[in-house]
Amino acid sequence: MVKRQLSGDGSVGPLRNGEHGGNVHRFIREKVADHQQLIDFSANINPIGPPAWLRSHINRYLEEVVHYPDPDCHEMVHAIAQRYQVAPSSVIPANGTTELLHLLPRILERRPVLIPIPSYIDYHNVFAKNRFPIRHLHLQEQDGFALSTDTLQTTLRGGEILLFGNPANPAGTILADETIIELAQTFPDTLFIVDEAFHEFAADFQTVGGRLANIITLNSLTKFFAVPGLRIGFGILPEPYAELVRRELPQWSVNTLAQRITVKALADDQYCRRSRSECRRLRGGMQQRLESLPGLKVFASAANYLLLKGPDAHDAEELHAKLLDRNIMIRRCGNYRGLDRFFFRVAVRGDEENQRLVDALQDVLASGRKRPRQVVKKTRALMFQGTSSNAGKSVLAAAFCRILLQDGYRVAPFKAQNMSLNSHVTRDGGEMGRAQVVQAMAARIDPDWRMNPVLLKPNSDTGSQVIINGQPVGTMNVRQYHAFKEQAWEAARRSYHELAAEYDVIVLEGAGSPGEVNLKRHDFVNMKMAREAEAPVLLVGDIDRGGVYASFAGIMDVLEEWERRLVAGFVVNKFRGDETLLAEAHRFMDEHTGRPVFGIVPYLKDLALPQEDSVALRDGCYGNRRSGPDQVEIVVIDLPHISNYTDIDALHGEPDTAVRFVDRPGDLGRPQAVILPGSKNVAGDLAFLVERGLDTAVHRYAQAGGSVIGICGGYQMLGRSVRDPHRLESERAEVAGIGLLPVESELASDKILRRRHGVHLASGHTVVGYEIHHGRTTDSGHPVIRFDDGSFCGCRDGSGRVWGAYLHGIFDDDHFRRWFVDELRAAKGLPKTGLVLAPYDIDAILEALAAAVRPCFSLEQIYRLLER
Repeated sequence: MVKRQLSGDGSVGPLRNGEHGGNVHRFIREKVADHQQLIDFSANINPIGPPAWLRSHINRYLEEVVHYPDPDCHEMVHAIAQRYQVAPSSVIPANGTTELLHLLPRILERRPVLIPIPSYIDYHNVFAKNRFPIRHLHLQEQDGFALSTDTLQTTLRGGEILLFGNPANPAGTILADETIIELAQTFPDTLFIVDEAFHEFAADFQTVGGRLANIITLNSLTKFFAVPGLRIGFGILPEPYAELVRRELPQWSVNTLAQRITVKALADDQYCRRSRSECRRLRGGMQQRLESLPGLKVFASAANYLLLKGPDAHDAEELHAKLLDRNIMIRRCGNYRGLDRFFFRVAVRGDEENQRLVDALQDVLASGRKRPRQVVKKTRALMFQGTSSNAGKSVLAAAFCRILLQDGYRVAPFKAQNMSLNSHVTRDGGEMGRAQVVQAMAARIDPDWRMNPVLLKPNSDTGSQVIINGQPVGTMNVRQYHAFKEQAWEAARRSYHELAAEYDVIVLEGAGSPGEVNLKRHDFVNMKMAREAEAPVLLVGDIDRGGVYASFAGIMDVLEEWERRLVAGFVVNKFRGDETLLAEAHRFMDEHTGRPVFGIVPYLKDLALPQEDSVALRDGCYGNRRSGPDQVEIVVIDLPHISNYTDIDALHGEPDTAVRFVDRPGDLGRPQAVILPGSKNVAGDLAFLVERGLDTAVHRYAQAGGSVIGICGGYQMLGRSVRDPHRLESERAEVAGIGLLPVESELASDKILRRRHGVHLASGHTVVGYEIHHGRTTDSGHPVIRFDDGSFCGCRDGSGRVWGAYLHGIFDDDHFRRWFVDELRAAKGLPKTGLVLAPYDIDAILEALAAAVRPCFSLEQIYRLLER
């Protein structure tokens, strides 16, 4: 924090007579507060922020700024007139209501002005400067500074101007519109000027303007629609006054973008309803918490702000200074007529920010009583989101789990929801996505389903098995899952906060892209989760695909303003070439978005990490290298619903194997082995094999002496039949298998999830892995594995060349895998090596990954992000 000079009374400079709320610029210029951290409670802006369409709408009409604005504001006027049900001729658009307030003395005959106080300070200043005689109506603190009908009826004399806010500023009290109409009718010679700047927070687009010849209203859209920098205001005046104001207003007073936004805003009923509802909820909760603080008086309000009075020991100047130390700015009210130096006003903001204010005030107010300060440690968090799937966010999250671990932090990964066919079983029998398993390994901690509390495993084009807290809860289509999503989100929130309480840092991963406009409404994996975790977001883009900077810029342009605030910067991934050639693009990104590029990560070749999903497979991450004369070739059938294909990873890493994925009989060739991998929809994938003729091709290959191995779903396919009485994977009750093994399978409603340890009977080698399946298989052949509990798994034919088992990860053991490859070498006529050539050591791979990624970033910048 920058040290600053305090004035004699402890405040940060004196409160200026004409000072308003929202002047953060002054404090930033004077280096009083950190502009990135400052929470401004002095400006009364809609707490939910501007509408989601704001940036896109501005982009759409930005091309019109090459022309002068419509001086008549024709569309804006008619939109206002229609919304408020007033005559268009009575509507005067302006550059904020302040412009109209300053013009009114120039068109009104000079007569006494009655101003109830406390009130907005410019009411007095504007008319006093124009030498209008002013009377103040002093409202009483014991009445909550409320303006009553009785008070007005006894105070009004007729022939004066009554100027007041409705709701009032700073007290937030309000008079019913019907009461104002009745008063105006009772006093027809009095001109009522009603400032309705905050009226929309209390009522649905109602106004007293346009009703009577002695009522003028000043209306603002900037506060309700959270666009104060655009200055959108208007007045509703009786036509004689309206014509006089038109003559005084400068031409082109309202800019093109403000006009366009007004028309759109007034039609957005959903935003308006949500704003009023949220404001009421937030204000009520905030008021209740503030009222619990000793010595603090809170005044009831109908607007989006609250007036408060501090105890005698703490005036508002002192509170203002001490709260600025905590990067919180309040509105001191000592320059309001009718209030003293103990009054201050706070805007209603979001739940978290409101709580920070309450906590800070509690701390400050208790300081004189030597109350021990309770410091609640917030778990630091960093989130990687992508411009698309497979942009590299999973790998970078794993890299940073290891980097942070190396730097002495207890770190854990987290992804709220994962859609993947690659899953893993934890020690306690929970199921989670494979990517978070790798990230947990990078952090050198046990995989925990809380790291991926929601897992979707597609089993058709429109449906997925839904796994919550490690356990399946059913199969749902998109609509069903959307209806279930609130429960999924609560599970994700709960898991995150449990993890966060146990670790120093959480490295979060998003899903897909945060800019998918068709999905954003239902998305809780990206920005919603980042906000919950208070995690700065690094947006990762794959430059190897091209268009990475356009993707960065485009995503930023479709994000809502609260989402943009979460984005700290960008990461350029998979770069090949001279980094200096990117300097111009990085300058553009900084100028266009205000965010820097944090790192440039090179294209990491032969990265032998388990991939997250089949996108990687079909992008060729497995290489599909052809075999040489001293290599054995293994073909993997690329099933439409392939799952847990990472079972092949360890084989792919062997120097004397060449692994290929094929989906057509003509590509099968003459390999040393064919593997049918796991499947999330065995019936659908069997139909695919039949349709392509791959079932016949595999059968012929086996009959010709080839080795065929089935894992989990692939094991079921090698049998005679698969029954599905509960219709878990398809509408077919039974499908025929390829018939290479004497087994029959039936899918049960409950799912087997367990880790396993045993011995491969033919080789005598240890195998370790896990089972994830609904199937129950009966066989009359020879078992493949004997587990430690004495049970058996799998089946092989008499030759031993065709076999299958449920055990995922069976090839991960170095000695069993070498035995398997050596058997294939012997079948090809090559000598057996008898030696482990490529230990499947994920930890060593993660160390190499961290070493490659670390120099691509300024870790000082990263740690500054974590401390924000």
